[in-house]
Amino acid sequence: MIRTFLVFFVLISNVIFAQNKLNLIPYPQKVQLSQGEFVIPKTFVLSGDLPKEETEYFKKQIGPHLEFQYAQKGGGIHLTNSIIPSASKAEAEQKKEYYSIEISPKQIHIKSYTKQGYFLALQTLIQIIEQYKDGKKIPAIKIEDQPKFAWRGMHLDVCRHFFTVDEVKQYIDYLAMYKLNTFHWHLTDDQGWRIEIKKYPKLTQIGSKRKESMIGAYVDNTFDGKPYGPYFYTQEQIKEVVKYAQDRHITVVPEIEMPGHALAALSAYPELACTKGPFEAATKWGVFDDVFCPKDETFTFLENVLDEVIKLFPSKYIHIGGDECPKTRWKECAHCQELIKKNNLKDEHGLQSYFIHRIEKYVNSKGRKIIGWDEILEGGLAPNAAVMSWTGVNGGIEAAKSKHFAVMTPGAYCYFDHYQGDPQSEPNAFGGFTPLDKVYSYNPIPSELNAEQAKYIMGVQANLWTEYIVDFKQVQYMIFPRLMALSEVGWGTSDPKNYKEFENRVISQFKVLDNMKVNYAKSIYNITGKVISSNTGIAYELSTSQNPNGIRYTLDGTDPSISSETYQNAVRIPNSLMIKSAYFENGQLKSAVSTQQFTISKTTGKNISLEQQPSENYSFGGAFTLVDGIIGNVKQLGKTWLGFQGKDVVATIDFGQKTGFSEVYFNTLENKGSWIHLAKSAKIFVSDDNRNFKLIKEIGTAEIQNAKGKIILNVGTQNAKYLKVSIENAGIIPAGNPGADSKAWLFVDEIGVN
Repeated sequence: MIRTFLVFFVLISNVIFAQNKLNLIPYPQKVQLSQGEFVIPKTFVLSGDLPKEETEYFKKQIGPHLEFQYAQKGGGIHLTNSIIPSASKAEAEQKKEYYSIEISPKQIHIKSYTKQGYFLALQTLIQIIEQYKDGKKIPAIKIEDQPKFAWRGMHLDVCRHFFTVDEVKQYIDYLAMYKLNTFHWHLTDDQGWRIEIKKYPKLTQIGSKRKESMIGAYVDNTFDGKPYGPYFYTQEQIKEVVKYAQDRHITVVPEIEMPGHALAALSAYPELACTKGPFEAATKWGVFDDVFCPKDETFTFLENVLDEVIKLFPSKYIHIGGDECPKTRWKECAHCQELIKKNNLKDEHGLQSYFIHRIEKYVNSKGRKIIGWDEILEGGLAPNAAVMSWTGVNGGIEAAKSKHFAVMTPGAYCYFDHYQGDPQSEPNAFGGFTPLDKVYSYNPIPSELNAEQAKYIMGVQANLWTEYIVDFKQVQYMIFPRLMALSEVGWGTSDPKNYKEFENRVISQFKVLDNMKVNYAKSIYNITGKVISSNTGIAYELSTSQNPNGIRYTLDGTDPSISSETYQNAVRIPNSLMIKSAYFENGQLKSAVSTQQFTISKTTGKNISLEQQPSENYSFGGAFTLVDGIIGNVKQLGKTWLGFQGKDVVATIDFGQKTGFSEVYFNTLENKGSWIHLAKSAKIFVSDDNRNFKLIKEIGTAEIQNAKGKIILNVGTQNAKYLKVSIENAGIIPAGNPGADSKAWLFVDEIGVN
């Protein structure tokens, strides 16, 4: 049944509304201007039959601005609650998040099928009031709205770094503000077990702490030497958080990792491993070989754990992880090999499928369903499982085509532990480059799916892994404002063609975040640089979300001031130099100082092609990144590197005319904890016709390792029109390394010649 809820407000002039689009995020599906306006009375009169919990939430959110009282029968002006008995249960379920708001000269009229729809309407009203509170008027409008996607989620990893109950509640409040409806709580991993399981007390006695933590960039391999923990949530605290989320119509989906990412659990119960141990919770980030052994006692343990988890979380889905499970121990384990033989499994990937199938059958017996990262597709997907597609979009595509539900969360768009601004002016992050506009550009429905298959895409989610996020202020910094872009993508009203309009609404929302004392990222104000090819080499385009006339820059290495050169057109880069830029407003510095060093060679700005394209996570700038004059920072896997998983790099550069040179250089990277390995070999070729290539230099693994990936090759005197550089990927990661048996990553940056 449709419930109609009425609340008194005032209306703003139609003229002002026509000039200023509502500062709503996510923007509603339909907004229609109405006639009239009404001045807000000092006291709002609320209908007495409004849903209590949602209305009390509403009052708290806007209470500082207004006073409230409930209408008394027969007294004053009343807000009424009418019920329209026309909706079936099926319709109510389909439209449980539907709402409409009609602001007339006398009242605000909300329609919804459920309390959830009413709550979403209140979130819209809160934003409207915030926009128009100073003028004491609210526009006369009609809004009709409901989301496109049923799953609009945010994830939080509390294993690498822990966050208190109050901080988790704040996180949930942020989701509610922007109409997300799913909180994915990552509770177990190699670095810590964070949920109390009464049957297995050692999980929190031992597994919730580690002797120290990695700090700084991964390649530095440095540790703080400080014990971390014990940190975990009691079952009473879990119930408290779940109830808090339910009151905001948010579903909490717990994640209990298996069969990999199990070191914290194995530190408490080593008998669940394939080897005897001993084990300890991981102090480094990355992936580790010791995982759950698929023996009966392991399944008994996991079933008992899941029994307690299921009692705590009423969610339809239980997330069982399933990602990044090395098969090294299983290959060496007599029990595992016998299990493969006994069940006619193809290999260890089939054993992983056996593991997931067995867990799914148990979870299904409890009336729940499993969801897991896309590696649960390995060896065949369990019958009723849903897939969370993170390594790209292919996992979601495969699931949907086989009539399994999927949530799209590809790292290239939805990993909020990536850099969101120039890595040189941002706090240390995991890697990647995912700015606000890239999140906003994402379409969760892959083009490869037809209309029927697309129905299996449940929605979209962003993930926040916390290796490099040590406190809640940094959590806030990494999710805002990107959470706003995710919100509109999930609602289905994002329009990348009108990104600037969305950006303006984001900036208007900063006032709200300021009032809440949220430490949001201001990268949107910083200078963004883009290298472009010009007739004489390369030029550097500078841009900002603000007035471009406020950009100042220098070319001599000094920090810009208000008296520095004013940016007008792309700055030509004729030789190796450093450009620094910043945004000034009213004579004051408003942004961070952006710094970019250029190293110019004879390949800089030339045409380049790649035989295989990089991973979407590490593809910023495409092939041109390899000839843009920027040398990648080995500590910042942001926008200056191209990353290729399991692929070789074969790049052909067209000089435009025959060009003399005697030296070729390029960089590759090693970071084994993140599955990044140095190249196996490299070959250099030249050609005058782009068809017939001559090999002029070849190096192997030993030479690349001795050079630590920084390759400078003397190739003798050459004179050619084309240069081809073939860099061989390390291939399958060998046993004894994180990610063993998986495809290695190859990272490459600038290819230059002198």
